[in-house]
Amino acid sequence: MKILRVMGLAVLLLGLVGCASVPSAAQGGGSTASTGSAPQALAPTRDPRDPWEPFNRRMDRFNQQVDQAVLKPVAQTYVQVMPQPIRTGVRNFFHNLDEIGTLVSTVLQLKPKPAIETAVRLGVNSTLGLLGVLDLATPMGLERHEEDIGQALGRWGVGTGPYLVLPLLGPSTLRDTLVRPLDTALDPVRQIRPRTDRFLTQGVRVTSQRARFLGAEDVIQGSALDPYTFVRDAYLQKRQSDVFDGDPPRTFNYDDPDAP
Repeated sequence: MKILRVMGLAVLLLGLVGCASVPSAAQGGGSTASTGSAPQALAPTRDPRDPWEPFNRRMDRFNQQVDQAVLKPVAQTYVQVMPQPIRTGVRNFFHNLDEIGTLVSTVLQLKPKPAIETAVRLGVNSTLGLLGVLDLATPMGLERHEEDIGQALGRWGVGTGPYLVLPLLGPSTLRDTLVRPLDTALDPVRQIRPRTDRFLTQGVRVTSQRARFLGAEDVIQGSALDPYTFVRDAYLQKRQSDVFDGDPPRTFNYDDPDAP
C-alpha cells in the first residue's frame, strides 16, 4: 500500500502540473475542447436504442469538459514523466485486480475454460508476479479475459436496455448501470482503508486507463461527423460482441434495446 500511496501522491502532483497548462491551451482559440464541442450540437438521431439522447448528449459534453480540463492533462503528464516499465507494471497490477470480477462472471456464465484460465492467472500473477505487477501468466499461454456481471446477465438473455451516459464514467446501458454496484463490490480497491489511500489508488487507476487512450479522440474526431453517435454505436456493438464472445448470431439486431 505504501507504493500505491506514493503513486497516488505523484498523480496528484501530476494533476497540478498538467492542469496548469489548460488555461493557456484554452485561450489559444484552436484547443481540443473547442474542436470537440462543435459536433455535439447536431440534432438527436432518434435512435430506438437511445431514447434519452438529449440527456446523454448533455452528460457527454460534461464528461468531455472534465476530461479536457483534468483527466487528459494528468494522463499526458503521467506518460511524459513515468517510464514505460513503470506504466506497464501499474497497468498489470490493476488488470490483476480485475481478474476477480472476471472470475465471478465466467463462473456465472458456466464457462469452464475461461474460469480456469482466469483463476490460474490470478494465482500466478498475484504470487510470482508480485501482486500482478509482472504479467507472467500471458507468456505461459493463459489468455486474459475481460468479463463483468452485465455480460453475465446478457449471456442469460437480459436485454441491454436504453443507452445511458453516466457522469464521469461515460458510456453504459441501463442493464450495466443497474448491476454496476455488484461489479464495484467485487473490486478489491473498495476494501482499501483508510479512504484516503483508496481514493489515491483509484486516482492512479483512472490515470493509467486514460493514458491508454491518448490520441483516440483524434481518431474519433477525424473519422466521424458526430463523435457522440460514433462512440455510442461502437460501444453498443462491442458490448453485444462481448456477450457472444466475439461471435454474435448473424441475425442479431444491434438496433434492438431488448437484445442481450
